[in-house]
Amino acid sequence: MDTALERFLLTMQFRPADPPFVLAGWAWEETRAQWMQQGWDGTPAEELFGTDAYFDVAVHYGPEPGFAYEVLEQDETTRLYINTEGAVMREFIEHHDTSMPQFVKFPVETLEQFEQFEAERLGPSLDRRLGEDWRARMASHHDRSLPRRCWPGLWGGFFGSPRNLMGLENLCLAFYDQPALVERMMQRQADLMIAVTGAILEHTHIDTFWFWEDMAFNHGPLINPELFRKFALPHYRRVVEFLHSRGIAHIGLDSDGDITELIPLWLEAGITFLWPFEVAAGMDVLKVRRDYGHGLAMGGGICKTAVARGGETMRREVDRVMPLVDDGGYVPELDHGAPPDITWDRFREYMEYLMHRLGRG
Repeated sequence: MDTALERFLLTMQFRPADPPFVLAGWAWEETRAQWMQQGWDGTPAEELFGTDAYFDVAVHYGPEPGFAYEVLEQDETTRLYINTEGAVMREFIEHHDTSMPQFVKFPVETLEQFEQFEAERLGPSLDRRLGEDWRARMASHHDRSLPRRCWPGLWGGFFGSPRNLMGLENLCLAFYDQPALVERMMQRQADLMIAVTGAILEHTHIDTFWFWEDMAFNHGPLINPELFRKFALPHYRRVVEFLHSRGIAHIGLDSDGDITELIPLWLEAGITFLWPFEVAAGMDVLKVRRDYGHGLAMGGGICKTAVARGGETMRREVDRVMPLVDDGGYVPELDHGAPPDITWDRFREYMEYLMHRLGRG
C-alpha cells in the first residue's frame, strides 16, 4: 500500500489495508513540554514511528473577527480574562492546559444578543476568516498522499458551538425556555458551515469532514438525546447532504464521554465515523462493533491510563483492540490526547509495540 490516503479510504470502507492506517494522536501542551525535558527532540511522530497523518484543511466556523484577549484581573494563582470567543473565564496560571477553567460569563443570553453577535461576527467572508491569500494557499495543496480532513475545531457542531456562546447550563435551559434562540443558532451554524466549506471546495479537495460536539460526560449525554434529535437532526442532515453532494462520503464526529445513547442519532444524521471512545467513560470499541457492525467506523478506544502504566498492562490493552484492526473500519489510537502522566518513555514504548502489532514496526 503506497499512501496514507489509500490506507485511510480502505479502512473507512471496511476493506483490508496492508499495512493498516494508524495515527499517533496528539498530546496536551503540558505533555509536550514534559516530553521535551524527558528526551523528545520535537521530531513529529510520523517521522519517528512511521505513522500516518491527516492533511488538515483548517476552517474556522466561529466568530470572526474574534474578541481581543484581555486580562481583567490576576492574582498569584489565577487570572480572569476575556477569551477570543467573548467568554469571561478564570483559569489557573500554572497547569491551565490540564485543569478546567471557570466560565464566568458568556456573550449570548437572548435571541436579540445572538442576532447582534451574528451580524457582527458570523459572516461567511473567507477573506476575513482565512486571509486574503486563502484561494492561492488552497490551490497550492497538490500532495494527495495524505487524507485531507476538514477539521473545524471547537465550532463544528450543533451543541458545542451554541455552548461556546451560552455556556452549558444556559444552553440546556434554552432548549426549554428559548427554543427560537436554539433553532436560530443551529440554523445559522449550518448555513455558515455550508457556505464556508462550499467556497473552500472550489479550490481544494476534502476526503473527510469532522463535526465536533463534546456533548457527553462519563455517565451519558449532557442533554436528552431525543430533545437534541428534535432540534439538531435536521441541521446535521442539511450539512451531511451538502457534503455528500460534493463527493465527501466519510463524515466523522468527535465527542468525549459516554456517547452510547447518542450513537443512533448520529448514525441517523449520516455520521460514519466516531472518535475517541473514552474507556474511563465506559466506552468499549469492541462492544460498539458488536452493536453496530460495519455500520460505524471508529477511532481511538485505547485506554490512555493503561498506556501510562506501560509494560504488560499497555500491551494487553493494545492486544485487546487488534481484532478490530483485522475487521476493518477502525483506526487504533489513544482514547483522547496523551496527558502528562504518560511519560515520553512510556509513549515511545506504546508506539513501538503498536506499530509492531500492526506489522509496521
